[in-house]
Amino acid sequence: MQTWKTLGLAALLAATSGLVHAQDLRIGRQEDPDVLDPDQSRTFVGRIVYASLCDKLVDITPQLEIIPMLATGWEWNADGTELTMTLRDDVVFHDGEPFNAEAVAFNLNRSKNFELSRRKSEVSSVESWEVVDDTTIKITLAAPDATLIAQFADRAGMMLSPKAAEEAGEEFGLNPVCAGPFTFKERIQQDRIVLEKFADYYRADEINFDSVTFLPIPDTTVRLANLRAGDLDMLERLAATDVPSVMSDDGLTMEKATSLGYQGITINVGNGDRANTPIGTDSRVRRALSLSIDREALNQVVFEGAFAAGNQPYPPDSPWFNSAFPVPQRDVDAAKALLAEAGLEGGVDVEVQVANNPVQTQVMQVVQAMAAEAGINISLTAKEFATLLADQSAGDYTASQVGWSGRVDPDGNIHQFMTTGGGINDSKYSNPEVDTLLNEARLSNDTADRKAKYDAALAILQEDSPIVYLYHQVWIWALDNNVSGFVPYPDGMIRLHGVSMTE
Repeated sequence: MQTWKTLGLAALLAATSGLVHAQDLRIGRQEDPDVLDPDQSRTFVGRIVYASLCDKLVDITPQLEIIPMLATGWEWNADGTELTMTLRDDVVFHDGEPFNAEAVAFNLNRSKNFELSRRKSEVSSVESWEVVDDTTIKITLAAPDATLIAQFADRAGMMLSPKAAEEAGEEFGLNPVCAGPFTFKERIQQDRIVLEKFADYYRADEINFDSVTFLPIPDTTVRLANLRAGDLDMLERLAATDVPSVMSDDGLTMEKATSLGYQGITINVGNGDRANTPIGTDSRVRRALSLSIDREALNQVVFEGAFAAGNQPYPPDSPWFNSAFPVPQRDVDAAKALLAEAGLEGGVDVEVQVANNPVQTQVMQVVQAMAAEAGINISLTAKEFATLLADQSAGDYTASQVGWSGRVDPDGNIHQFMTTGGGINDSKYSNPEVDTLLNEARLSNDTADRKAKYDAALAILQEDSPIVYLYHQVWIWALDNNVSGFVPYPDGMIRLHGVSMTE
């Protein structure tokens, strides 16, 4: 009996020792994602989860160069209508199914033809594909598409297990099966998403955690308090107002990168009955709202000047910014004149939905106060972020404070939001001239030609204003000092290759 106890204790100590070395990385996020299906989803925080769950055909460097990932290389034919990609031969999906050219063909077809896919506009140029062999696929385009490789660096390039996706259909997001460094373990809505290390990952030696847990904590103050208390190991989107506090904390480190995206107010101009409002039917009201906002003051009040004021899908320092339309100065008199021209001398009421976190709420409270001086009376409706997006998609909104994390290619910040039938065109904005310009911009590999078309489209959009752009943010991460190897990227993703944590 004594021998049994001794052996039992030894086994227990061995097991306990093993548990000590099993590392879980805990990441605090600003929101909970929507559905975990790359073809259906649209949230920024969902993409953060995918960075650990679903590898893509290609990736980017911190300098925004496109590099191989599941694809080892690619080449175009002379007229840019055929793309031949070679693939890794050492990759399996989380369910053990092989990754090969047949799997890429399946994923292209799903992104393009799955009824619920939001990737349709991103791969609309793809006409057909041919599986040449296990590691080679040839993709034929209806016309040249300068954006396609960049699309493959995001959700359109994330590879799902064909077997799992076929079996699950539209319920795939309940148990996603991809080919990334971690496998899906569990999700409890508004509480946590847990992933576990995938032993057969082709780059397993670069992954130093046994699991990663994503915890939605909308309140920035609470998120930081959890990091300081040791309940988190890192957090995304540190509030700009907390930067000095973190920089002076010996137990924490901070990383940052300028975002590729924007924040703004999306207006319902044609998405169901709730578009039938003064701000939805009359662009003069939308332009009046824009003129009522002091964007520089907004940046100073909410972000202590850390972000950049903006009025386009691209920040003012971007080569794609249309300099003919600089960030406007606030002009309350001009805003009032536009309202009067629209027959609204007595003012206008506008309901704006906003995510239930302190930062976005403060943004809209500042906008609310500014707009009121021009006669635009904004009422705010706070919603959990995934609910806000669902209502926005369904047309159950008048206006929505929402942003976009940005893409490497300029097309990714404008096409799917502004073209008729675009995958994330929740305004249901439609202008044939804008459609033509943005579709033609995809056809050229000439930067000057593309810039001219984007400039022409932006000139129209300045008048129509289905989105009132506000600012461009800087991604700021805070980490426990025990975490090392994290590299900040302009796309805001958290890539865990090479990241480690000391005991």
